[in-house]
Amino acid sequence: MRLFSYWRSSAAYRVRIALNLKGLVAEYVPVHLLRDGGEHLRPEFRETRPQGLVPVLEDGQAVLGQSLAIIEYLEEVHPQPPLLPSDPVERARVRGFAQYIACEIHPLNNLRVLRYLERELNLSDERRDEWYRHWIAQGLAALEASLGAGHATEFCFGARPTLADICLVPQMANARRFRCELSGYPTLVRIDEACRALPAFAEAAPERQPDAELPPPPAVGEGQDGGAER
Repeated sequence: MRLFSYWRSSAAYRVRIALNLKGLVAEYVPVHLLRDGGEHLRPEFRETRPQGLVPVLEDGQAVLGQSLAIIEYLEEVHPQPPLLPSDPVERARVRGFAQYIACEIHPLNNLRVLRYLERELNLSDERRDEWYRHWIAQGLAALEASLGAGHATEFCFGARPTLADICLVPQMANARRFRCELSGYPTLVRIDEACRALPAFAEAAPERQPDAELPPPPAVGEGQDGGAER
């Protein structure tokens, strides 16, 4: 298997976690989303990957896009350990949680959207980040409420990580990066910390990837990087 990935892509981050949880090894193929206008937009990349997005998983002759579809494929081909519950109702709840992140929160803050806000609508960095934080706050509040007060399990839906946790952790990483206020989501923060303590999550983190471009620590009085990479 080969995984076409970008270190800061939260969608690719999800697939890296899933591969690690299942103990699968895929060759890491970096695709830089900013260099030279974006390597994902080059004709040679889009010839077999017409969506022009990462992640892409190649497994033999299969070329698969969209992170949730890739993870469900891995679940079907390599069912152990499971990333979805066996009970149909619980399985639907896990999928719903994951899809809320992947379909409702993440697309509004993706690189293409933020670039459009900057370049076409002439939003300043401050207004762009305000847009970002608004949708993060609305989305995380809904997720926190969906888990309910007094949520007792270590992870989102039980004693082991599922597809829900796989989607939550990259979204929380994005929220921290853009300095979103997280004190109102204590259950999500607790689950995120529990996940990131596991090797499968830690090794999938953006800063651990071979194409990571870590900036130097900010000087005293300077803010963190507010770039729009996703």
